[in-house]
Amino acid sequence: MMRTAVVILLLASTVAAFNTHRQPCKVSTELFGSTKPKKSVSYGEESRKFRRTIYTHDDWVKHRSNRFARSILSFKSSGIYKNIGREVLLTTAVATFVVLWNMVACGFKGLDGVVHPSPFPSRLLTKLTLPLAPFTLASPSLGLLLVFRTNSSYQRWDEARKNWGMNINHTRDLVRTGVSFYDKTGVSDKQREEDLKRLSRCTWSFVRAMKRHLSPEDDETDFKKEMYEKLSVGQAEAVIKAVHRPNRALHDLSMAIENLPMHFLRKNQMHKSITIFEDNLGGSERLLTSPVPLFYSRHTARFLSFWLILLPFALFDAFASTWNHVGIIPTTSIISLFMFGIEELATQMEEPFTILPMQAFCDKIGNWCNEIVSWEPDARLDS
Repeated sequence: MMRTAVVILLLASTVAAFNTHRQPCKVSTELFGSTKPKKSVSYGEESRKFRRTIYTHDDWVKHRSNRFARSILSFKSSGIYKNIGREVLLTTAVATFVVLWNMVACGFKGLDGVVHPSPFPSRLLTKLTLPLAPFTLASPSLGLLLVFRTNSSYQRWDEARKNWGMNINHTRDLVRTGVSFYDKTGVSDKQREEDLKRLSRCTWSFVRAMKRHLSPEDDETDFKKEMYEKLSVGQAEAVIKAVHRPNRALHDLSMAIENLPMHFLRKNQMHKSITIFEDNLGGSERLLTSPVPLFYSRHTARFLSFWLILLPFALFDAFASTWNHVGIIPTTSIISLFMFGIEELATQMEEPFTILPMQAFCDKIGNWCNEIVSWEPDARLDS
């Protein structure tokens, strides 16, 4: 009874500490509102901005070479591992407690190899161990939970990336068709240039407003600055003051298309891209506002934390060949590091927009659109 009570008390205290660290932030009832309380930002949140990578050919070459050695050498700088330091410390502390308790309760082996009896002999001090079989039986279930957790999180990241890929494709397509469909009959070159530049600016304005819509509050200052730099004062203020900024930007883009001199069937074809933009925006909002069901992610976290906290008790007898069973301490630390790391990387991918390079996407879209509208019909192609 004493052994069981000690295990239960220890488990309760460590789980309480784990849950305190993992307490989720409160979510505002208003969609993307700015009424959320300010909280201290953890290293895990700060490190997300360093995951917004865009690969070139040279990056792929580096990615394929010396990846194992580079991954091991960068172990200490991993944001994933730094973010689960407290959890790993908890399980390591439990393993250390198990070793020390059993040394006191059952005796210990000195550095000279001599076995010493317990310094506090008592019936109340019994060895704390658990059978390993329950952990072996539970491992497949835990593995399935973690696999689904990581797969669902990756699918969310992949969908968000595809949404932005669609934005990139259709912004270029929209501006290209606008330049090609433009009817210059009775229109001055200056007017044509102004109309197409407006189309380019409005296209960029939508993706930048979408990026702000999906980003935290710290993007607000940069967003306003870019709006005033690239748009007219009236258009910039209209977008900034709108309750739903991407919708306002789409409205301006629709008006820019309607003002282009071309056949209405061609305008209808261009408006199809705007419908795709709306679909991408709606899909991204769904990802941002609807996480993996909380009861699933919480059950997985509880299952994993209970499994790892109790694991040292089951590993004690398995490490009888090590000095005073001390081998369970580093073993528990390493297993906890990688097991908690799997759950942590799933959590990091679950909200994809702060790890996607959305600002780089917006900048590239703006540059490409400006280049396309600068092109003039090449007379050499007609010869």
